[in-house]
Amino acid sequence: MIDKTIKIPIERYIKKDILRYLQPGKVVVIYGPRRVGKTTLLHELILQITEPILWLNGENLDTQAWLSSRSLETLTAGIGRYRMIVIDEAQRVDEIGLNLKILVDSFPDIRILATGSSSFELAHQVGEPLVGRKWQYTLYPIAQLELSPAETPFESQLKLESRLIFGSYPEVITAQGDRDKRAILESIIDGALFKDVFMLEGIKKPAKVVQLAKALALQVGSQVSLTELSNILDINLATVERYLDLLEKTFVIIRVFGFRRNLRTELIKTCRYYFWDNGVRNALINNFNPLNLRTDVGPLWENYIFIERMKKREYDHIGSNIHFWRTHDRQEIDLVEERGGKLYGIEVKWSAKKVRPPRDWLVTYPNAEFSLIHRENYLEFIA
Repeated sequence: MIDKTIKIPIERYIKKDILRYLQPGKVVVIYGPRRVGKTTLLHELILQITEPILWLNGENLDTQAWLSSRSLETLTAGIGRYRMIVIDEAQRVDEIGLNLKILVDSFPDIRILATGSSSFELAHQVGEPLVGRKWQYTLYPIAQLELSPAETPFESQLKLESRLIFGSYPEVITAQGDRDKRAILESIIDGALFKDVFMLEGIKKPAKVVQLAKALALQVGSQVSLTELSNILDINLATVERYLDLLEKTFVIIRVFGFRRNLRTELIKTCRYYFWDNGVRNALINNFNPLNLRTDVGPLWENYIFIERMKKREYDHIGSNIHFWRTHDRQEIDLVEERGGKLYGIEVKWSAKKVRPPRDWLVTYPNAEFSLIHRENYLEFIA
């Protein structure tokens, strides 16, 4: 399959929002996995800023020592004349939140832009100290929302198979061919994806974390049994839960809970897991076969629609609670969005064949909407 690359720069959707909220006395924090384009976005943002900029890398030991000092005198000496500070990989700096609070309290005209590839570390550190002083954004792999201005709907349809298989990391989107895309994904898996998980204290068996991610990759869109995972991996249930939490907080997976309100038969104790990127999911199980040779087209499609819809909700500020819906007698809906006091049931199917809403859904939630998203109408739903 021929896959032409995007010929013009891909404008990141949150760029304008960040520039608008990058104000004196505030800290803007950008979360997202490694190699998702945070550093590139920083470089694009600073081109819009005319004042001198102090650029720091949180993985640099000298930067870590200076920014973790909690000494106003030390911090002031390092800042000098700068009133715009950029900190890449800020989660690597101890007590970064307290030190940033010292800076914004002491220099009301200072602006700070920080990124982090581990929401677990960075959100924990900046949360309480910077209450009322920060704006936060999440940067996902390239969204269809960002690609649509650069291509026609017909071109999007032509490239859909490639995106289901290889995903949407920036390097993958712009790579010349399938071999290069595969190599990039393998390097992301080997060198970047689990880096923050392994660096967290207490991870004594990193191989088990990778095995857990691979097990989840084979269960995309299905109810996951933690007991079964515990038995497969030969680790206790508490460790499984902890590793799942870390994979979620380091932008590998997303957990979705079941929806329940009126029916005793509705399932709420099980979860489903989706991956931040289809390409990462396929790299974990080493399957880059074309769609006509696969038995998992349904899960691939469901993961793609789920994550692309999440990008749209996040970027367009669509406030919504998200769930799946399933009963004991196996009536189910893939995605339930609860927004504006109303329920929206969304079934995701590769085929455009008409699907009727589940009987219990219609009876129990008569005012809810129901729609089918398939490969002929998906663009409006995600872009």
